[in-house]
Amino acid sequence: MRELRSSAFWRAVLAEFLGSLLYALLGLGASLRWAPGPPSVVGAALAFGLAQTTLVQALGHVSGGHVNPAITLAFLMASQLSLPRALGYLLAQVLGMLAGAGVLYGVTPGPVRGTLGLSALHPGVGPGQGTVVELLLTAQFILCVFASFDDRHDGRPAMAAVPVGFSLALGHLFGVR
Repeated sequence: MRELRSSAFWRAVLAEFLGSLLYALLGLGASLRWAPGPPSVVGAALAFGLAQTTLVQALGHVSGGHVNPAITLAFLMASQLSLPRALGYLLAQVLGMLAGAGVLYGVTPGPVRGTLGLSALHPGVGPGQGTVVELLLTAQFILCVFASFDDRHDGRPAMAAVPVGFSLALGHLFGVR
C-alpha cells in the first residue's frame, strides 16, 4: 500500500486518465461521418493508430502509456504491473474514455454524432465470430506491445511507440469492416 502514497503512482494514474480521454476523443472523433457517404475505415484506423503512437511516446515515461485496459490487464497477468497500479490504471482509463466521449458529444453537432463513432457487427457476422476476431486482434496487439517494450529489444524505448501504433491501425483495418 506504500505505492498508493507515492506521487509517482498518482502521476501515472493521471497520465492514464488524460491519455484515455485524448485517445477516445481523437479516435472516435475521426470515426464520425462528417461528410455524406460511408465513414473512412482507413481514416479511423490511422487516427486510432496515430493517437496510440503519440500517447505512448508522450506518456510512456510516466505510466507506460497503456491507454487501453487490455494492455493493463496483460501487464498485470504477466506480473509486470502491481495490482494496485493496475486497478488505478483501469479506473482512470474507463473514466478517461467516458470523459473523452463526453467531450466529443459536447463539441459535435447533433446530425454528425450518430453512434458517436462506435461500431457494430456486420450483418453477416455473428457474435461468436466477432468475439473470435476481437480476441485475435487483441492478442496481436498485446504481443506487439510486449515485443516493442522488451528490454532485449535494441530500439527501446525511443521507437516502441511506432510499432504499437501501426499494430493498432492494422487491427482496425482488418477488424472494422
